[in-house]
Amino acid sequence: MTFAQPPRDPLGRAMYRAPIWIYRLGLGALLGERFVLLTHRGRTTGEARQAVLEVVGRNDATGAVLVASGYGDRSQWFRNIRAQPRVLFQVGNQRRRGVAEPLPPRESGRALAHYAQRHPVAAAELMRGLGHDVEGSEAYERIGSDPANGVPVVRLLPDAETVRFPDFTAPTGPGVPRPRG
Repeated sequence: MTFAQPPRDPLGRAMYRAPIWIYRLGLGALLGERFVLLTHRGRTTGEARQAVLEVVGRNDATGAVLVASGYGDRSQWFRNIRAQPRVLFQVGNQRRRGVAEPLPPRESGRALAHYAQRHPVAAAELMRGLGHDVEGSEAYERIGSDPANGVPVVRLLPDAETVRFPDFTAPTGPGVPRPRG
């Protein structure tokens, strides 16, 4: 089975988009840390768009997440984030604002090869389904590094977390000004 083109019929598109509804129903934790809900702006309409993507890498220290564009630069979400890189993304039940940045080709290839080492069966099936011949880790590096026909990897980098205090209480402690009264 190959899915080298996104589905065009209504039923196929509905099945492709079903995971979005899992997140919308507040059940994102069911998909664990292997998937991310990406909310981005349409490049021509400016309207919010969503896609659920597989996480191919992560950095727990920075909160960064790596995702791959299986359809390369034909993916609508990929085109949209290149035009407007400000995004929202959710892994499990954790939502973050941030920036989406395509990795340079060489780094993209290494990230895809690393993913294939951690998940060899899933990576091989996905690449074959997309019409790519994969034999060995160098094949993944080649596919990830090919800017014209490959599978680019995108880093979702969260903004610095801001501390939010509940509306009904004020922060206290050293360095916090006291109200005059």
